[in-house]
Amino acid sequence: MRLNQQNLSELPAELHPPNYDRSRIKPGIVHVGIGGFHRSHEAYYTDQWMRLGEGTEPGDASQWGICGIGLREADRKIATVLQEQDYLYTLIVKEPGGGVEHRVIGSIVDFLLGCDDPAAVIQQMASPDTKIVSLTITEGGYNVDPKTGGFDATNPDAQHDVSSPQQPRLVFGYLTAALKLRRDRGQPAFTIQSCDNIQHNGDLTRRMVIEFARMQDAALADWIEAEVRFPNAMVDRITPVTSPSDIESLDQQFGLRDDWPVTCEPFCQWIIEDNFSNGRPEWEQVGAQFVSDVTPYEKMKLRLLNAGHSVLGLLGSVYGYATIDETIGDPLFAIFLRSFLDNEATPVLDPVDGIDLDQYKDTLIERFGNPNIKDRLERICLESSSKLPVFLIPTVRENLKRGKSVDHAALVIAAWCYYSDRHADRHGNALEVVDGQQAELQSAAKKTPTDPLAFIRIESVFGDLAENARFAESYQRLVNQIYADPDVSVLMQQIANG
Repeated sequence: MRLNQQNLSELPAELHPPNYDRSRIKPGIVHVGIGGFHRSHEAYYTDQWMRLGEGTEPGDASQWGICGIGLREADRKIATVLQEQDYLYTLIVKEPGGGVEHRVIGSIVDFLLGCDDPAAVIQQMASPDTKIVSLTITEGGYNVDPKTGGFDATNPDAQHDVSSPQQPRLVFGYLTAALKLRRDRGQPAFTIQSCDNIQHNGDLTRRMVIEFARMQDAALADWIEAEVRFPNAMVDRITPVTSPSDIESLDQQFGLRDDWPVTCEPFCQWIIEDNFSNGRPEWEQVGAQFVSDVTPYEKMKLRLLNAGHSVLGLLGSVYGYATIDETIGDPLFAIFLRSFLDNEATPVLDPVDGIDLDQYKDTLIERFGNPNIKDRLERICLESSSKLPVFLIPTVRENLKRGKSVDHAALVIAAWCYYSDRHADRHGNALEVVDGQQAELQSAAKKTPTDPLAFIRIESVFGDLAENARFAESYQRLVNQIYADPDVSVLMQQIANG
């Protein structure tokens, strides 16, 4: 039985199909980047809220459906799958103890491909029904100039969008085209809500949108600056890539054909600054937390969970492991990670109201060890050149200022250099490297035998870290040892033991 609207009434209760009338739902949210994380997080929260029944002002739940947007040809597969399934999909929640809960999510009600019809996407964003445009475009999607921190105006796609505003390629081109229409029509602005793992994601989005808009139309940029809200938010739910076995399990257990279900862990967190232009869903009724300042929460998550993922991902890959749970299941890796969290990451965090950091770290390690979440290290390591400058390098800089240890982080970066150079683990098994700066990373890493600091001289990633004598000494010592013997466990044990 194919998963679609017609067959919803035939689904067994164990699949928890939507209990609301999807025919009444209009898209109040336009979401760019319908990947696994969005479908396990924002779409899940929205579905949960819809199941409660009618909301209250500023509109009932039926006004807050989601229209998915894909901008590039690579989005065609998910567009096709969702269209064939009437935008329904199964969320498979895997408990650490082996239990599994299934839920058919119905909050997505449409999907548009910008590469096919950019005008349709612009019109959907400009529709009076649209109150929020949300984003999961990954760290690399924000088009940041690494030298200035501002919008990279040299990007050929950005230059194209300035000259061809009705045929945009970047998300910023779509946003400004739609906002211009709303301004010209006298409509209120929509909220632009980043759901990416970036510190101050709303502030960054605001800067990128306004700087791009100013390249096109200064008056429009001023209007956006005054009218559009960009709430910062912290998002958290481990969501590995869907595997063939996940698809097969639905077929075997329920006789259900779902071509792209989503798997995730039970833990789910969303902390949002309550700063919206034109109303919002009542996500707080289903577990989201609205706060005045999300900074300490997002810093905690980025410096502990996301950095912890990179620690395990890079060191585990070089050692020869394949998944997060396998890596953290090795007591040495668990000890090293906890040592990093306690001795380098936690001391530079701000106080976090209502959070016991020791308990949070205990929970984090338990989550990483969930044997049913086979989160592959290759997923964790992809686009590391965008991740580490956000997750890990700020911790290094703060510890250097305080005169504290940086050896744990230096070892992770040294392992990343070896990984980028050899594209293989210590046994010679090939590792897939997916990174926008892959060529530059590999070129610099290959110079390491004759110039041990070559890798950390990539300014777009490391800034001036190579000029810091204490970090350079620690990194050079560790990278030389890894190149002599890539068994990182020896160095991990030395560092964890102090």
